[in-house]
Amino acid sequence: MPAVPLADLRDPPTGGPNCWQCRYFSISWDTSRPYSCRLMGFKTKVLPSLEVLRADGQVCRGFSAKTSVALSSETLPAAKPAAKPSAHYWEA
Repeated sequence: MPAVPLADLRDPPTGGPNCWQCRYFSISWDTSRPYSCRLMGFKTKVLPSLEVLRADGQVCRGFSAKTSVALSSETLPAAKPAAKPSAHYWEA
């Protein structure tokens, strides 16, 4: 099966996974390859799902949606009372 040229990957495929919503997607420190997939262990210039599509010809099967944590006052721990400052001083 021929590889898909990079020029055809500028528009993400419809129905494929969105890397920005994947738990394994991360931003790399490498400016020449800013996107990375922690599941498959590679960095790339384009979104990892597009690189998988180009290399394999199929959509990424490793997609796992991020879990969203809803912050509410019920789930936050209660504030601790202020403690007295310590009389001990540490020396380095």
